[in-house]
This record gives sequence, C-alpha cells and structure tokens, in this order.
Amino acid sequence: MKRLLKNPFVLILMIGLLMIAVACSDDSSSEDASEDSGENTGEASDGEGLSGTLEIQYFVGGYGDSWWKEVIGDFQEEHPDLEIKEHAGPNINEEMRSRWVSGDPPDVVYIDGAGSSETQMVEDGQLMDLTEWVQDIEVDGTPLMDSFIVPPSDFDGSVYSLPLVFDTWGTWYDKAWFEENNWEVPSDFDSFMSSMGQIQEDADISPFVTTGQHPYYFLRGMLYPAFGAAGGDELLNDVITGAEGAWSSDTVLEVMKKVEEMQQAGYIDEGFAAINHTQSQMNFLLHDNAYIPVGFWLPNEMEGDKPENLEYGFVPSPMNDSGEPMAVVPDLRPLAIAEQAENPEAAKAFVEFIYTKEYAKSFSEHTGAIMNLEGVDLASNENVPQYLIDANEMINDPEQAQIYHKPHPMSADLETPISDSLVSLMLGNITAEEFVEEAEQAAADYRESQ
Repeated sequence: MKRLLKNPFVLILMIGLLMIAVACSDDSSSEDASEDSGENTGEASDGEGLSGTLEIQYFVGGYGDSWWKEVIGDFQEEHPDLEIKEHAGPNINEEMRSRWVSGDPPDVVYIDGAGSSETQMVEDGQLMDLTEWVQDIEVDGTPLMDSFIVPPSDFDGSVYSLPLVFDTWGTWYDKAWFEENNWEVPSDFDSFMSSMGQIQEDADISPFVTTGQHPYYFLRGMLYPAFGAAGGDELLNDVITGAEGAWSSDTVLEVMKKVEEMQQAGYIDEGFAAINHTQSQMNFLLHDNAYIPVGFWLPNEMEGDKPENLEYGFVPSPMNDSGEPMAVVPDLRPLAIAEQAENPEAAKAFVEFIYTKEYAKSFSEHTGAIMNLEGVDLASNENVPQYLIDANEMINDPEQAQIYHKPHPMSADLETPISDSLVSLMLGNITAEEFVEEAEQAAADYRESQ
C-alpha cells in the first residue's frame, strides 16, 4: 500500500471535509528593517532571540488570508524584536517576480495561485534544500515527515518544500438541476458522454466548460485523473516529468482521443478559450453549462454568486473506462524557504511554528479546508455540507474511486507549451494525433533544457 494510503480513513475523511473560503488582501508590510540574523546552514533553529526582518509571501485566493493573519500575529507576539513584512494578495506572484529573478526574494513563500510553480522554483535554484533540517521537526512528538497525509514533493530524493494545504480536483454539477431533469450523474467516460448528450438535447447548451486562460484547470482537473486511471502512478509520473515517449504513448493517445470526442460532439463550450476561471465558474452557476472541473475551493469562492436553488454535486472526473474506478489525484499547496533568504533562522522558526495540530484546526475554522496533517479531529464539524458528505462516501468506496499520487507539480516550462496545444485540441484546431506529437516535442525540448 502506498505511503499516501497508510491511513486511508483519515485521508478520505479529510478529503470529504474540504471547502474553501474567499477573502481578498492587498500587499502589506511593516516598517523597513534590515538585519541578517543567520547563515543559510540548513540546521534546525530553536527560534530564540529572533531579530531583524522576516519577509513572508503568500497568495490570497480561495483560501483567504485570515488564517495567515492569525498565525503571523501569534508568531510576532512570541518574537517582539522581529519585524515581519507580509507580501500578500491575489496578484502577489507577479508583483514579487522581479525580486525572485534579481536574487532578493522574501524569506518564506507559500506557493499557490497563477504565476507560481514549485517545480520551476526548484529547477531555478530558488528554494532551500530542507531534506536534513525537516528531519528534526516534530508534531506533538511525531516526526513531521511521518505526520503528512501526502508526503512532500520528491525531487531526486531531496525536499525543497513542505505541503501545507491538501486539496483535490473533480467535476462539479448542480445536483438539484440534475434531479429535476432526471439527468444521469456519470461514473465513467461512457456515461459522461451519454449524460452530456442528454443535457445538450434537453437544455440546448454546451454541457462542459473550463477556463482557456488557465488551461491547467483542464490538465490537472481532467487529464491527470485520466492518466492515473489509464496508466497508474507510473504514467502520471512520466507525463509530469516529461519522460521520453510518455506523451506519444498509445495510452496517452487514447486519453486524448476522449478529449477530441468531447470536442467533436460539441460538448465543450466553444467560448472557453477566452474566459478566466471566475467567468467559467459563473457560467456554471448560471446553468450556461452543466459540468466544470475545479478544486474544492469552488463553493466558497463563488459563495456570493450562488443561486439559491443550486445544490453542489461533485464526482472525481469521470475520464475512466467503464468498469474501472474513478481516479482522484491529490493537489497540494506547499510552503518553502528561499535559498537566498536574508533571515533563514527566522524563516525556519516560522515554518516550524505553523505545523501544529492547533494551527491545523485553526486553518479549518478559518478556511473550511484542511492542512496536510494526519490525526486532526475534524469529524465533529457540524457545518459540513451535503455535497462533501456525498463526496466522502464516494471516495471512501474503492469500487468507485482510486487515489493516485504525482511525484511533484509539472514544471511551467513543460506545462505551458502542453497547455497551448491542449487549447488547440479542445478548439478543434488540431487532432489528438497532432496533440501528442506536439506534447512529445515539448517534453523533448524540456528535457534538453534541463
């Protein structure tokens, strides 16, 4: 049994409790201060006597920022001589890009949102190697490395980030609307196509929508589960790392023929390429479309726009063949320390400060989501919506769902060209055969650049 599934009950319970709250934040900071308080040695720090400036960068999206404010405030109280500068907001990745490129990064970074790539940052040498240091960190007496639901990304045996948030992608629908029209909820690709055909006929809409401005929504939300279902962890690993022959394999071609079939049937909204993720989600809420691939942040991100009668339904993306279980691929949001951190001692102390069951519970209270820690009691939460209870039951049934594990996120250098080709395929501008040729070439270019 994979390490990921070492405690299936806890894992599945936590997946079933995922929901995301929305908040907005502007970039904020304290008064300037500049004092390097330690060398980049990679050794554990007790956090005593911290001074100088600690800079923290975190993306604010579906998870909000209230938890960050609480944790940072508590850390500040424990270290009054330390000045903390927060760099936060929905566009923070772009706003801070020049500092990363120029070698003047913040000390701590939460890697999430558009414009961020954990793998790219590792490849560019921007993140500190935490492999040895993390071995000394404990959570209530248990080594942190043994406390994760899903272990950190593995970069040739090295750890450069620690998974903070656990999420997963799937396909959403309006349960009440489906029941009203007696539409089938799919469990595999054949029933998915059949359902979309019936919806198209009854409602006169394109049943499926996604964001073309951010094609990784389809890549991660639909194709990753498809690759897992078709070829297991091995294929999922190979397409993500750009292994030779993976993208041009017969198995990948079969998956892409399914996407081509969706496009040729007219099931994909022809306007998807021009819209962002928020607009695609709004189109879904307004019943302009019936299916959308999104993570568990959807309900609360769109809370203010949800029609009163809409009832969220969720299934793992049904790209699997008939008779096979649907595939679930966990999606993590990590925390890291910059290789060129000015205050590595304070950075390590802050990261260690965060990973406690107390703050894991607090995280759920603030966001409705979960930290990537086992053994956190969330089962008594009385505010779990019905769609999450239903999702929990489905994912907990091995006959319906199988969990697959990716090694680490795909590098932006590979994801970008593949995403461009994916949009072309979904628009009908290229065939599935042409797509796999372009994807294989992109993988070859990526390998050559490494």
